[in-house]
Amino acid sequence: MSQRVLITGGASGIGLGLARRFAAQGDRVALCDADGDAVARVAAAMPDAICRQADVTDAAQMDAFLGEVEGALGGIDVVCANAGTGGPAGRIEDLDYDAWQACLAVNLNGAFLTCRWAARIMRAQGSGCIVITSSTSGQWGHPYRSPYASAKWGLIGLTKTLAMELGPVGVRVNAICPGAVTGDRMDRVVAMEAKAAGRPEQDVRDQYVRGVSMRTWVTVDDLADTVLFLASPAASKISGQILAIDGHTETNAP
Repeated sequence: MSQRVLITGGASGIGLGLARRFAAQGDRVALCDADGDAVARVAAAMPDAICRQADVTDAAQMDAFLGEVEGALGGIDVVCANAGTGGPAGRIEDLDYDAWQACLAVNLNGAFLTCRWAARIMRAQGSGCIVITSSTSGQWGHPYRSPYASAKWGLIGLTKTLAMELGPVGVRVNAICPGAVTGDRMDRVVAMEAKAAGRPEQDVRDQYVRGVSMRTWVTVDDLADTVLFLASPAASKISGQILAIDGHTETNAP
């Protein structure tokens, strides 16, 4: 049976991987992203999807996008609160307050706006599935990345709380915690962390591998496999869970 799926941050990286996989199994997909050029490329490649440029930190833009989706789809079955940003890197005493706020706004406030809308609709339906993208940094902390780690920890608290609030009406809420995901975004993160710590980029890459039991990075498809399972009837009793897809992180310490 076809599902109605909404994905924030859906025009690149993890979000785009999710959009493609849901569409491939016949689901109706709506996505937003702050990158207008990326949205245009996805709209050309996925003409059946609703693709809009919207900043998840802007309540007015999100209200307009979410209202359009609600009107077009008549409800929603799966919501992936996925939009995120890596934020600044550096020792906390060197970080700019505006950069701290911007990181929390995208990662945490954006999820709030998305989940608030989803909760209203799903509560009325008596069904639905929300998947929030946190991070292993939200389980372990992450040196030189305090804004990002703090936001991702906050998402775990949001997941647990919404699972409690919405469980009695049949709505499930879970979080995924990706480890190091192959792709352009992690390339940028590695470069940023290496600069902040004064270390070679290859040393930072090696650190990510050493800190994982399976000595590997993960792919977008690894994450999509888990999200599609969570959104399926096979996961009908799974809620309030924080699922790491990371090869088992042992440490994020340098």
